Amino acid sequence: MDLALLRTFVTVHRAGSFTRAAALLGLSQPAVTSQIRTLERQLGRPLFLRQARGVTPTTIGDELAHKAAPHLDALVEIAEAGLNEESSLRTLHLAGPPEFTAERALPALTALSGRDSQRHALRASFGNAEEVLEGLAAGHHDLAITTARPRGSLLTATPLCDEEHVLVAGERWADRIGPGGSRRRPPLPLDNLPVVEVHESLPFVSRYWTAVFDARPAASGTVIVPDLRAVLACVISGAGLAVLPRYLCAAALERGAVVALLDPAVPPLRTYFLAARTGTLAMPHIARAHEWLLRAAADWA
Repeated sequence: MDLALLRTFVTVHRAGSFTRAAALLGLSQPAVTSQIRTLERQLGRPLFLRQARGVTPTTIGDELAHKAAPHLDALVEIAEAGLNEESSLRTLHLAGPPEFTAERALPALTALSGRDSQRHALRASFGNAEEVLEGLAAGHHDLAITTARPRGSLLTATPLCDEEHVLVAGERWADRIGPGGSRRRPPLPLDNLPVVEVHESLPFVSRYWTAVFDARPAASGTVIVPDLRAVLACVISGAGLAVLPRYLCAAALERGAVVALLDPAVPPLRTYFLAARTGTLAMPHIARAHEWLLRAAADWA
């Protein structure tokens, strides 16, 4: 069986469409279609079901991808490393949400680099859960940190840690609410405060309101910035309230730059997962980074 055909097949399986696979491979869409048809003729079985938007693998297609993908990834790793004195250098490609990756994952991995006797390089990229899982499946990343557990057999995921969310504001806004004001149901005093968020849909505030108050927030976003670190900076400057991960605002809480408006008995949590393509944890540099992140996460309370 031609390895080039298998590589095209695995790329289509990960990308979910011939068009996207063609872009990843640097081929034309008709060339990709032709290679898949050739492989299907050789196997005597259909590998994909063609749909209006992309393709869906058949049972045989899923089985073949599950068996072939790890070996193809290993071959690509060997080819990229080369067989010379530099072959001990491995590059780990990590993707995840910008704040969590920058504040927690990257410091942990750079600490590993300082202790690791085998040389390796690190490349990081940021994105939301959908983007990083799509990039992982397409082979752009080795590991992905995500708040969504991936589906299917080509990706495996291990729970990494839980993130506690805290409702915070500057001291002057906390004084306006008054003692116990934030515990009212519905939370009327809070509805009068400006909201700082990462998106117009208020994902963090809405999740918190649903979990703690069993209601939707009545307020709309006053300041929208697509980075939780910027959200914290705006809250410290007095822009309004926000819901932030405790690890991100712990120092600001300790020095009094922000105030926790509520201390619920069961604080809202969000779980992070560490994902990889099935079979790639057999590669030493990926396995070391995976293990090190899991060990580091044990202290991320």
